[in-house]
Amino acid sequence: MGRMFETRKHTMFARWDRMAKQFSRVGKDITIAVRQGGPDPANNPSLRRVIQNGRAVNMPKDKIETAIKRASGKDATNYEVVVYEGYAPHGVAVLIETATDNPVRTVASVRAAFNKFGGNIGINGSVAFMFKRMGVFRIKPAGLDADDLELYLIDFGLEEMGEGRGPKDEPQWVVRCHFPDFGLLQKALEDRGITPISAEHEYLCITPTDLPEEQAKEVLELIDKLEQDDDVQNVYHTLA
Repeated sequence: MGRMFETRKHTMFARWDRMAKQFSRVGKDITIAVRQGGPDPANNPSLRRVIQNGRAVNMPKDKIETAIKRASGKDATNYEVVVYEGYAPHGVAVLIETATDNPVRTVASVRAAFNKFGGNIGINGSVAFMFKRMGVFRIKPAGLDADDLELYLIDFGLEEMGEGRGPKDEPQWVVRCHFPDFGLLQKALEDRGITPISAEHEYLCITPTDLPEEQAKEVLELIDKLEQDDDVQNVYHTLA
């Protein structure tokens, strides 16, 4: 009975940690969006996108509003988006996207993680060519015709559209475009009255790396360590 309670408690704390990380990430994205385009979502497409992403991870409305208000103040943190590159064990390429107010601290932390788990941090461009930056929109399919939507979006930069699943195994459509067409496709969806579940950019690997289970576990240990860092927003890799 005691062991079962400990397992449940561990699962609960892990869920809270994951939620806190998601809220922190959205909060930083809000700050960056507000500083770049102002606090009014009606006039700031980037902020509209981030707010929607906050809702997608169940971030409370009052927390979103507080983050916007804080980002609008003169004492708002000035986050810098910095991307680091490197290799995990067994030649797996890793790309780390951070939002930091102290790049010196961040690069030291990222380098320490690589060193601890048998990887190597690289220079800019060392692995970026193994990824393509894409805009990714996730959409509820209810009430929409897939063929009609696909034909409509082709004129606005659509690269691919397929079926996906959400965190609760609910059906979604996953719409991708090359990142330079992100704003164009976002506006096209808005003009059609479609509000995505989420709208983000992702670095998709071009050629995945297959590894045996034990070697893959070593890679995932490094990725998990990087994802726990407060300055890290996203970690992308080539592990299949």
